[in-house]
Amino acid sequence: MAQRRQRARVQGGWASAPAAKPAGTAASKGPVASNLCPAGTTPAWLRKGQPCSQKHFVFEKPSEVERRVPETGVIDKPGVYELSKAPTGISRVHLVPGFIDSQQADWIFEQLLQDIPWGQRAHIRQGVSFEEPRLTCWYGELPYTYSRITMQPNPNWHPVLNMLKERIELFSGYTFNSLLCNLYRDEKDSVDWHSDHEPSLGTNPVIASLSFGATRNFEMRKKPSQEENGDYRFVERLRIPLDHGTLLMMEGATQEDWQHRVPKEYHSRAARINLTFRIIYPEPDGVWK
Repeated sequence: MAQRRQRARVQGGWASAPAAKPAGTAASKGPVASNLCPAGTTPAWLRKGQPCSQKHFVFEKPSEVERRVPETGVIDKPGVYELSKAPTGISRVHLVPGFIDSQQADWIFEQLLQDIPWGQRAHIRQGVSFEEPRLTCWYGELPYTYSRITMQPNPNWHPVLNMLKERIELFSGYTFNSLLCNLYRDEKDSVDWHSDHEPSLGTNPVIASLSFGATRNFEMRKKPSQEENGDYRFVERLRIPLDHGTLLMMEGATQEDWQHRVPKEYHSRAARINLTFRIIYPEPDGVWK
Protein backbone atom coordinates (compact mmCIF):
# COMPACT_ATOMS: atom_id res chain seq x y z
CA MET A 1 0.00 0.00 0.00
CA ALA A 2 2.81 2.42 0.90
CA GLN A 3 4.53 1.71 -2.44
CA ARG A 4 1.34 2.51 -4.41
CA ARG A 5 0.97 5.85 -2.60
CA GLN A 6 4.61 6.67 -3.39
CA ARG A 7 4.11 5.98 -7.11
CA ALA A 8 0.96 8.15 -7.19
CA ARG A 9 2.84 11.08 -5.66
CA VAL A 10 5.63 10.71 -8.21
CA GLN A 11 3.25 10.50 -11.19
CA GLY A 12 1.13 13.43 -9.98
CA GLY A 13 4.15 15.62 -9.57
CA TRP A 14 5.38 14.71 -13.08
CA ALA A 15 2.02 15.45 -14.68
CA SER A 16 1.74 18.91 -13.08
CA ALA A 17 5.31 19.99 -13.70
CA PRO A 18 5.86 22.61 -16.43
CA ALA A 19 7.66 21.46 -19.54
CA ALA A 20 11.35 22.32 -19.59
CA LYS A 21 12.45 24.91 -22.16
CA PRO A 22 15.31 24.04 -24.48
CA ALA A 23 18.57 25.72 -23.67
CA GLY A 24 19.10 29.05 -25.40
CA THR A 25 15.41 29.71 -26.04
CA ALA A 26 14.34 33.29 -25.32
CA ALA A 27 11.27 33.86 -23.23
CA SER A 28 8.22 35.06 -25.12
CA LYS A 29 7.56 38.79 -24.64
CA GLY A 30 4.12 38.89 -26.31
CA PRO A 31 1.76 37.06 -28.59
CA VAL A 32 3.49 35.31 -31.45
CA ALA A 33 1.85 35.42 -34.93
CA SER A 34 0.90 31.97 -36.09
CA ASN A 35 -0.97 30.47 -39.03
CA LEU A 36 -2.16 27.59 -36.88
CA CYS A 37 -5.86 27.48 -36.10
CA PRO A 38 -6.58 28.31 -32.43
CA ALA A 39 -8.08 25.54 -30.41
CA GLY A 40 -11.82 25.33 -30.55
CA THR A 41 -12.18 26.87 -34.03
CA THR A 42 -11.64 23.73 -36.08
CA PRO A 43 -12.26 20.02 -35.61
CA ALA A 44 -9.69 18.25 -33.45
CA TRP A 45 -8.38 16.17 -36.34
CA LEU A 46 -7.50 19.37 -38.23
CA ARG A 47 -5.93 21.36 -35.40
CA LYS A 48 -2.53 19.78 -35.18
CA GLY A 49 -0.15 21.60 -37.42
CA GLN A 50 -2.77 22.64 -40.01
CA PRO A 51 -2.74 26.16 -41.49
CA CYS A 52 -5.75 28.24 -40.54
CA SER A 53 -7.46 29.72 -43.57
CA GLN A 54 -9.40 32.94 -43.05
CA LYS A 55 -11.43 32.41 -46.26
CA HIS A 56 -15.10 31.49 -45.93
CA PHE A 57 -17.08 29.32 -48.36
CA VAL A 58 -19.64 31.37 -50.30
CA PHE A 59 -22.42 29.65 -52.25
CA GLU A 60 -22.67 30.93 -55.79
CA LYS A 61 -25.83 30.30 -57.77
CA PRO A 62 -25.11 28.63 -61.13
CA SER A 63 -25.24 31.11 -63.97
CA GLU A 64 -27.54 28.82 -65.98
CA VAL A 65 -29.71 26.00 -64.73
CA GLU A 66 -29.43 22.88 -66.82
CA ARG A 67 -32.63 22.31 -68.79
CA ARG A 68 -33.92 19.01 -70.05
CA VAL A 69 -35.80 18.37 -73.24
CA PRO A 70 -39.31 17.27 -72.17
CA GLU A 71 -40.58 13.88 -73.24
CA THR A 72 -43.08 13.81 -76.10
CA GLY A 73 -46.63 13.21 -74.92
CA VAL A 74 -48.92 10.82 -76.77
CA ILE A 75 -52.63 11.27 -77.48
CA ASP A 76 -54.16 8.05 -78.79
CA LYS A 77 -57.43 7.71 -76.87
CA PRO A 78 -60.74 9.32 -77.85
CA GLY A 79 -61.59 12.52 -76.03
CA VAL A 80 -61.23 16.29 -75.77
CA TYR A 81 -57.77 17.48 -74.70
CA GLU A 82 -56.90 20.96 -73.43
CA LEU A 83 -53.33 21.52 -74.59
CA SER A 84 -52.61 24.92 -73.08
CA LYS A 85 -54.14 28.09 -71.72
CA ALA A 86 -52.76 31.54 -72.53
CA PRO A 87 -53.93 35.12 -73.07
CA THR A 88 -54.71 34.10 -76.64
CA GLY A 89 -57.20 31.51 -75.37
CA ILE A 90 -57.46 27.78 -74.74
CA SER A 91 -55.79 25.41 -77.20
CA ARG A 92 -57.85 22.26 -77.59
CA VAL A 93 -58.04 19.12 -79.77
CA HIS A 94 -60.79 16.53 -80.04
CA LEU A 95 -59.73 13.04 -81.17
CA VAL A 96 -62.38 10.70 -82.58
CA PRO A 97 -60.93 7.35 -83.74
CA GLY A 98 -63.28 5.35 -85.93
CA PHE A 99 -65.37 8.36 -86.93
CA ILE A 100 -65.80 6.50 -90.23
CA ASP A 101 -66.05 2.73 -89.77
CA SER A 102 -63.35 0.61 -91.37
CA GLN A 103 -65.41 -0.90 -94.20
CA GLN A 104 -66.84 2.43 -95.33
CA ALA A 105 -63.43 4.08 -94.93
CA ASP A 106 -61.91 1.52 -97.33
CA TRP A 107 -64.46 2.41 -100.01
CA ILE A 108 -64.07 6.18 -99.48
CA PHE A 109 -60.28 5.94 -99.70
CA GLU A 110 -60.43 4.17 -103.07
CA GLN A 111 -62.98 6.66 -104.46
CA LEU A 112 -60.96 9.70 -103.45
CA LEU A 113 -57.66 8.23 -104.59
CA GLN A 114 -59.04 7.69 -108.10
CA ASP A 115 -61.39 10.66 -108.58
CA ILE A 116 -59.73 13.69 -107.01
CA PRO A 117 -57.56 15.69 -109.49
CA TRP A 118 -54.39 15.52 -107.43
CA GLY A 119 -51.58 17.92 -108.26
CA GLN A 120 -48.14 18.81 -106.96
CA ARG A 121 -47.43 22.45 -106.18
CA ALA A 122 -44.04 24.09 -106.59
CA HIS A 123 -42.46 26.55 -104.15
CA ILE A 124 -39.59 28.99 -104.52
CA ARG A 125 -37.32 29.46 -101.50
CA GLN A 126 -34.23 31.65 -101.69
CA GLY A 127 -34.41 31.58 -105.47
CA VAL A 128 -34.58 27.77 -105.62
CA SER A 129 -37.71 25.99 -106.87
CA PHE A 130 -38.83 22.77 -105.23
CA GLU A 131 -41.97 20.63 -105.26
CA GLU A 132 -44.11 19.89 -102.22
CA PRO A 133 -43.46 16.36 -100.88
CA ARG A 134 -47.17 15.46 -101.27
CA LEU A 135 -50.10 15.97 -103.66
CA THR A 136 -52.94 18.39 -102.97
CA CYS A 137 -56.32 19.58 -104.19
CA TRP A 138 -58.48 22.54 -103.07
CA TYR A 139 -62.29 22.78 -102.87
CA GLY A 140 -64.24 25.94 -102.09
CA GLU A 141 -65.82 28.99 -103.65
CA LEU A 142 -63.03 31.24 -102.35
CA PRO A 143 -59.29 31.17 -103.07
CA TYR A 144 -56.87 30.08 -100.37
CA THR A 145 -53.30 31.39 -100.00
CA TYR A 146 -50.66 29.65 -97.91
CA SER A 147 -46.89 29.47 -98.25
CA ARG A 148 -47.18 32.43 -100.67
CA ILE A 149 -49.09 30.39 -103.24
CA THR A 150 -52.78 30.90 -103.97
CA MET A 151 -55.08 27.98 -104.73
CA GLN A 152 -57.87 29.11 -107.02
CA PRO A 153 -61.57 28.59 -106.21
CA ASN A 154 -62.98 25.16 -107.02
CA PRO A 155 -66.72 24.89 -106.26
CA ASN A 156 -67.11 21.46 -107.90
CA TRP A 157 -67.15 19.28 -104.79
CA HIS A 158 -66.95 15.54 -105.22
CA PRO A 159 -70.17 13.90 -103.91
CA VAL A 160 -68.19 11.86 -101.36
CA LEU A 161 -66.58 15.03 -100.03
CA ASN A 162 -69.98 16.71 -99.69
CA MET A 163 -71.24 13.71 -97.73
CA LEU A 164 -68.24 13.80 -95.38
CA LYS A 165 -68.58 17.57 -94.88
CA GLU A 166 -72.22 17.23 -93.85
CA ARG A 167 -71.40 14.40 -91.49
CA ILE A 168 -68.66 16.40 -89.75
CA GLU A 169 -70.88 19.48 -89.55
CA LEU A 170 -73.63 17.45 -87.89
CA PHE A 171 -71.13 16.08 -85.36
CA SER A 172 -69.28 19.31 -84.59
CA GLY A 173 -71.91 22.02 -84.98
CA TYR A 174 -69.64 24.04 -87.31
CA THR A 175 -70.35 24.87 -90.96
CA PHE A 176 -67.34 24.50 -93.27
CA ASN A 177 -67.06 26.06 -96.72
CA SER A 178 -63.60 24.90 -97.86
CA LEU A 179 -61.43 21.82 -97.98
CA LEU A 180 -57.73 21.16 -98.53
CA CYS A 181 -57.02 17.56 -99.57
CA ASN A 182 -53.57 16.04 -99.08
CA LEU A 183 -52.25 12.78 -100.52
CA TYR A 184 -49.17 11.27 -98.85
CA ARG A 185 -48.07 8.68 -101.39
CA ASP A 186 -45.58 6.88 -99.14
CA GLU A 187 -43.31 7.36 -96.13
CA LYS A 188 -41.24 9.98 -97.98
CA ASP A 189 -44.14 12.43 -98.32
CA SER A 190 -44.57 14.91 -95.49
CA VAL A 191 -45.52 18.42 -94.42
CA ASP A 192 -43.13 20.54 -92.36
CA TRP A 193 -43.79 22.48 -89.15
CA HIS A 194 -46.44 25.18 -89.62
CA SER A 195 -49.61 26.72 -88.22
CA ASP A 196 -52.84 27.30 -90.15
CA HIS A 197 -53.20 30.95 -89.19
CA GLU A 198 -53.64 32.69 -92.53
CA PRO A 199 -55.74 35.88 -92.35
CA SER A 200 -58.53 34.31 -94.40
CA LEU A 201 -59.11 31.75 -91.63
CA GLY A 202 -60.00 34.42 -89.08
CA THR A 203 -59.22 34.40 -85.35
CA ASN A 204 -58.94 31.03 -83.56
CA PRO A 205 -59.94 28.96 -86.62
CA VAL A 206 -61.56 25.55 -86.34
CA ILE A 207 -60.06 22.82 -88.54
CA ALA A 208 -61.50 19.33 -88.93
CA SER A 209 -58.91 16.78 -90.12
CA LEU A 210 -60.18 13.42 -91.42
CA SER A 211 -57.70 10.66 -92.32
CA PHE A 212 -57.91 7.59 -94.57
CA GLY A 213 -55.37 4.94 -95.45
CA ALA A 214 -52.05 4.26 -93.71
CA THR A 215 -51.53 5.48 -90.14
CA ARG A 216 -49.21 8.48 -89.91
CA ASN A 217 -47.99 10.42 -86.89
CA PHE A 218 -49.36 13.91 -86.46
CA GLU A 219 -46.90 15.87 -84.32
CA MET A 220 -47.46 19.11 -82.43
CA ARG A 221 -45.12 21.49 -80.60
CA LYS A 222 -45.90 24.57 -78.54
CA LYS A 223 -44.53 27.86 -79.79
CA PRO A 224 -41.79 29.25 -77.51
CA SER A 225 -42.32 32.39 -75.47
CA GLN A 226 -40.78 35.70 -76.53
CA GLU A 227 -37.96 35.16 -74.01
CA GLU A 228 -36.95 31.97 -75.82
CA ASN A 229 -36.19 33.87 -79.05
CA GLY A 230 -37.54 31.14 -81.31
CA ASP A 231 -35.76 28.28 -79.49
CA TYR A 232 -37.94 25.15 -79.86
CA ARG A 233 -35.58 22.78 -78.00
CA PHE A 234 -37.43 22.81 -74.67
CA VAL A 235 -41.05 23.28 -75.74
CA GLU A 236 -43.90 20.84 -75.11
CA ARG A 237 -44.41 18.22 -77.82
CA LEU A 238 -47.21 15.82 -78.67
CA ARG A 239 -47.63 12.87 -81.01
CA ILE A 240 -51.06 11.79 -82.28
CA PRO A 241 -51.26 8.64 -84.46
CA LEU A 242 -54.02 9.24 -87.03
CA ASP A 243 -55.55 5.94 -88.09
CA HIS A 244 -57.87 4.97 -90.94
CA GLY A 245 -61.19 6.81 -90.46
CA THR A 246 -60.00 9.04 -87.57
CA LEU A 247 -61.27 12.60 -87.07
CA LEU A 248 -59.15 15.24 -85.32
CA MET A 249 -60.68 18.63 -84.48
CA MET A 250 -58.36 21.55 -83.70
CA GLU A 251 -60.06 24.45 -81.94
CA GLY A 252 -59.48 27.62 -79.91
CA ALA A 253 -55.97 29.10 -79.88
CA THR A 254 -54.33 25.92 -81.21
CA GLN A 255 -53.13 27.59 -84.44
CA GLU A 256 -51.95 30.66 -82.56
CA ASP A 257 -49.95 28.85 -79.87
CA TRP A 258 -48.95 25.53 -81.50
CA GLN A 259 -47.38 24.19 -84.69
CA HIS A 260 -47.97 20.81 -86.31
CA ARG A 261 -46.47 18.57 -88.96
CA VAL A 262 -46.57 15.12 -90.56
CA PRO A 263 -42.91 13.98 -90.62
CA LYS A 264 -41.25 11.57 -92.99
CA GLU A 265 -41.16 7.98 -91.74
CA TYR A 266 -38.19 5.62 -91.54
CA HIS A 267 -40.31 2.56 -92.26
CA SER A 268 -42.36 1.79 -95.33
CA ARG A 269 -45.82 3.39 -95.36
CA ALA A 270 -48.68 2.96 -97.81
CA ALA A 271 -50.69 5.90 -99.16
CA ARG A 272 -52.68 8.18 -96.87
CA ILE A 273 -55.35 10.79 -97.67
CA ASN A 274 -56.00 13.64 -95.26
CA LEU A 275 -58.97 16.00 -95.61
CA THR A 276 -58.81 19.30 -93.71
CA PHE A 277 -62.15 21.12 -93.65
CA ARG A 278 -61.91 24.86 -93.01
CA ILE A 279 -63.92 28.07 -92.79
CA ILE A 280 -62.64 30.76 -95.17
CA TYR A 281 -63.71 34.39 -94.78
CA PRO A 282 -63.66 36.81 -97.74
CA GLU A 283 -61.75 40.07 -97.54
CA PRO A 284 -63.89 43.20 -98.08
CA ASP A 285 -62.46 43.74 -101.59
CA GLY A 286 -62.80 40.03 -102.38
CA VAL A 287 -59.08 39.28 -102.55
CA TRP A 288 -56.77 38.06 -99.77
CA LYS A 289 -53.22 39.32 -100.01
